[in-house]
Amino acid sequence: MEPLTYTIEEAASAARISRRSLYNRINSGELSARKNGARTIILATDLKAWLDSLPAYKVEKA
Repeated sequence: MEPLTYTIEEAASAARISRRSLYNRINSGELSARKNGARTIILATDLKAWLDSLPAYKVEKA
């Protein structure tokens, strides 16, 4: 069973980006985060939606 939520560390690891990059996406409004007491969490569905919204890599022909 996949997790429903991720901590910042777990979300950064799952997305293969740094914690700073993850916080930058949250602070820019690109990625939603929630608070559970003092802990910041990211819903698995929000992380997946953000990753799905990233542009596709385009190969430039020489």
